[in-house]
Amino acid sequence: MFSIRRANSDDLQLLVEFQMNMAVESEGIHLNENTIRLGVTAVLQNKVAAEYWLVASHDGPVGMMMVVPEWSDWRNGTVLWMHSVYVVPEWRKCGAFASMFDHLKSQVNQNAELVGLRLYVDKRNYPAQEVYKRLGMSSDHYDLYELMK
Repeated sequence: MFSIRRANSDDLQLLVEFQMNMAVESEGIHLNENTIRLGVTAVLQNKVAAEYWLVASHDGPVGMMMVVPEWSDWRNGTVLWMHSVYVVPEWRKCGAFASMFDHLKSQVNQNAELVGLRLYVDKRNYPAQEVYKRLGMSSDHYDLYELMK
């Protein structure tokens, strides 16, 4: 039902729109579009260690995620962090995120250098937490602390 592909420069405006929608929906904030465009462009031009993935239905892209690698010395391998997870509201609960997750999980299972998947989620986003639990993820080990400028 869904296809997964790595995003490219042709997807810039879509990714910016998804990011802006996600910020309003998840945190009630309106981000600066130019700042987002510069940040997304940096990823698409391989200036940073990250990549975007899109999930598409027969109608076109319906969701995205950014994947960022993190070296784990404890595991002598790379953990893939899922960031900026967004699915268009009318496509939620249809398997779009699960398709992206399964795609990444398959990459981890097939590549000995990849050792796991992680993400963070807003403590108030209970529907997303339930999805992640259903897919076999746990929140047992860590809390996230941050200092943001």
